[in-house]
Amino acid sequence: MNKAFSFIMALLGIHATTACSQNDFQNADVEQFAMLTSEPDIQIVDVRTAEEYAENHIEGARNIDVKSLDFLNKAQQQLDTSKRVALYCRSGKRSAMAAGQLAAKGYQVTNLLGGILAWRDAGKPVVRHTYEMDVFRTAEGKTVRFFALMHASILIDYDGLNIYIDPVKQLGDRTVDYTQLPKADFIVVTHEHQDHFDRETLKALTKTGTRLVANRRCASLNDGWGLVMNNGETQDMQYAFTIEAVPAYNTTEGHTQFHPKGRDNGYILSLDGLRIYVAGDTEDIPEMASLKDIDIAFLPCNQPYTMTPGQLLHAARMVKPRVVFPYHYGQTDVSSIPAQLQAEGMDVRIRHYE
Repeated sequence: MNKAFSFIMALLGIHATTACSQNDFQNADVEQFAMLTSEPDIQIVDVRTAEEYAENHIEGARNIDVKSLDFLNKAQQQLDTSKRVALYCRSGKRSAMAAGQLAAKGYQVTNLLGGILAWRDAGKPVVRHTYEMDVFRTAEGKTVRFFALMHASILIDYDGLNIYIDPVKQLGDRTVDYTQLPKADFIVVTHEHQDHFDRETLKALTKTGTRLVANRRCASLNDGWGLVMNNGETQDMQYAFTIEAVPAYNTTEGHTQFHPKGRDNGYILSLDGLRIYVAGDTEDIPEMASLKDIDIAFLPCNQPYTMTPGQLLHAARMVKPRVVFPYHYGQTDVSSIPAQLQAEGMDVRIRHYE
């Protein structure tokens, strides 16, 4: 253990507990834990279930469920052994179990005594997602949660990884407070219009290791930072995560200047086999007919920039996803869409993005 850190721990009065692995982890009360989690290199981990995490969690914490069968594998993929890990659960029991497992693998670990219950009783702040949420499971049992933030802005929590799609802070009188949301592991941007590309929000969400995926124009506007993807390209990311850039453009006469062919991206994210199509700003283009095995599709609906309700119906019938989320719909009435697609076996979910 680092001598300087050991000295700090001694000053704080944090005592080591011997794990069954003969490795030590530290126990800390709320005040001690709060001091540790304020350090920039601390890795905070909530080891509760995804559902518990969604209800409330400590700011900056990632979610790795200790009861999942591949807990250690996930932890070793996501956590740096050179940096201390701060663990908590509901009452401290599950996190103590997780601390022992991680200590056995060489991690320096601090466990919160009393868990988030003690944290909240002490008046410490927690983050609550107040946005509409949909939960899915992959074939291997990993959790994928979608949060409808605003307009075209979506947060995807994939097994503890935070993936933002087109994060924007303000449109008109509506705002998203990103300080109450976790930092990004990945940010995916479709194109440069202000309701999709917000440079200041990208900066606010960025932490060490954040990866940006964007079309060429957005990367150039962001001082060249980001992985540039062109239509038709696929990239392997990490944690069973791949992303494919697909075309997104206007076809209606008089509208093609909004989103010219070849410039912007839609994306297909494959998360542990769950295939998610985020169409971006597009009409019902013929390339949609070639998309295969889409589980979830986010389809835009507001002319003159994207699709009419009729075009969205046509797009859904080409893509044939299991679940359709109309989004980016502005003042367009999308209430008739669910009934028209339900008979074709599609689950249409309208969330309040506006």
